[in-house]
Amino acid sequence: MAAVDGLAMYDKTKQHANQICVEDYAPLVKRIAYHMMVRMPACVQVDDLIQAGMIGLLEAAQKYDASRGASFETYAGIRIRGAIVDEMRRGDWAPRSVHRNSRLIAQAIRTVEARTGRDARDTEVADELGIPVEEYFAMLQDSSCSRLFSYEETFGEEDSNIDASESSSAFASPLEGIQRDALKRSLAQAITQLPERERLVLALYYDEELNLKEIGQVLGVSESRISQIHSQAALRLRARMAEWRSND
Repeated sequence: MAAVDGLAMYDKTKQHANQICVEDYAPLVKRIAYHMMVRMPACVQVDDLIQAGMIGLLEAAQKYDASRGASFETYAGIRIRGAIVDEMRRGDWAPRSVHRNSRLIAQAIRTVEARTGRDARDTEVADELGIPVEEYFAMLQDSSCSRLFSYEETFGEEDSNIDASESSSAFASPLEGIQRDALKRSLAQAITQLPERERLVLALYYDEELNLKEIGQVLGVSESRISQIHSQAALRLRARMAEWRSND
């Protein structure tokens, strides 16, 4: 969102939300941004998250309705997180070549697994792409800066439940809710069918909230190797859930 839009929103907020002092909640934005930053790729800057979060705070001040029961801080937290995620989705965190390579890897995984009927190995995916395995690993490393996961996948079930109970229900149609639930069930099933090491990395990252360096220490490999495994897991899920991405 352009700075001029943010200023316009700020002016409008001042007019319509006199009972809420937006500046008082700036520390909340910073706290959420730094919390989310731990889970972001290294290429993401915390200042960008804070800027997006401030837009979410201004939107919250405009739209907050105390009669719905939630406190302003709870409602604002949802809006702030949502604005940050939306900015990540809009932002081009990686060159087009990285996104193209991610699609090629997902397609190669899908092709190998359709042909063999089992999990595609690193060497098989590299062969399908016609590149050395070292180059394949480099492509996986690069893909860690692209957006691979949705809101639920990236920030976990707890935030998803808050969003669904406090915010999404006001804007989503019943059909959208059914589709969202179906997607989450399909994703959960797909995760259980990942290779053991990829499943373990995802569990340590999303359930135990360890960062990549900490996971590397647990598994006895480098942080860069964990990043590669994480990216490969994401692209394998993308390959196996191609029907949900038919509009990409």
